[in-house]
Amino acid sequence: MQKIIDFIIKNKTLLLFLILFSIGMGLTIQNHSYHKSKFINSSSTITGKIFNFRSQISEYFNLRKENKILTEELRIFKQNEFNVKTTNKQMKPYRDTTYFVKSGSVIKNSYSKKDNYLLINKGEKDSIKTDFGVFNAKGVLGIIDYTTSNFSRVLSILNSKSRINVALNYSNHIGSLVWNGKSYRYAQIEDMSKFAPIKIGDTIITGGQSSIFPKGILIGTVTSFATADNKDNYDIEIELCNDMSNLGHVYIVEKTNKKEIDSLLIDLNEE
Repeated sequence: MQKIIDFIIKNKTLLLFLILFSIGMGLTIQNHSYHKSKFINSSSTITGKIFNFRSQISEYFNLRKENKILTEELRIFKQNEFNVKTTNKQMKPYRDTTYFVKSGSVIKNSYSKKDNYLLINKGEKDSIKTDFGVFNAKGVLGIIDYTTSNFSRVLSILNSKSRINVALNYSNHIGSLVWNGKSYRYAQIEDMSKFAPIKIGDTIITGGQSSIFPKGILIGTVTSFATADNKDNYDIEIELCNDMSNLGHVYIVEKTNKKEIDSLLIDLNEE
């Protein structure tokens, strides 16, 4: 204890300077939007690099396991790539050439909070932008909402702000995927018509009525449903195809004519 006191007395000038400097920097960042934005951007980049380094070490010591996962994901992805089942229950390939798909990896993931995010190792230098969709071989993961040069943050489907257009696999009835914050294994669907021919075990896919995801990417299967309070729609619970606590390699999807579609959607909403 005496040594600690002697150290403080000996270096009191330096310690006082560091304390005052830290307070000054904190006040500057807090009260000036320019400095604050620079600080947030820099801290996001540094944090991303730390998580990426840790992820690379983990991957190095788990190469065999990762190779098996990659092989299986590639097989599933090629088998189900944007496929949509028709009403006669036969698989009909669906290819939308207006989408580009890029690969990446999750280096940080949260799934037990009310608002969860993913951090992936692709950013602006890889031509990644906000509102790009993110999924893997098993299904949808979320939408990119923030980017830096080397990394991107993904608004997870396990987030109270998330809302994604979905559809029944065997019909054109659509709804919205949301999350009630309870379990990372389950999500909910709102605004699906009570006239939809739904039953337990039905597959839910992306609806294709937005400029983010193509139609046909898996999301989950129906576990329960009931008439909503408004009597016009169903409240549906689904089990997600993805184990959101165990994520690795991902795909980032870009709609090439997104701006044109979004401008038309804005005009339609204003009518």
